[in-house]
Amino acid sequence: MKYDEFKRNVGKAGITLGEFARLVKINPRSLSNYSRQDKIPSHLAVIAHLMGELADHQIDFKPKLSSLDIEPKKIRGAAEEGRFAGSIQNSLPQ
Repeated sequence: MKYDEFKRNVGKAGITLGEFARLVKINPRSLSNYSRQDKIPSHLAVIAHLMGELADHQIDFKPKLSSLDIEPKKIRGAAEEGRFAGSIQNSLPQ
């Protein structure tokens, strides 16, 4: 899905891109990054499309999504100190 179509679906759902990011527990900056690529991952495209369709039928999806126990997506590059990509980084012997 192209970014413009994604934005149209999110708008059709009656929410902002920031609200979308909060509901699906992703970093809002990720959406900005996708805009530069002009392509949205398929799982986010499906969610946005379904939100738009639900809103068309006056079905309020926000309380249901807000009540889900979704684990926030980990920010890339935010590994713990001393770790890189999940691997413990040891100092080289000197």
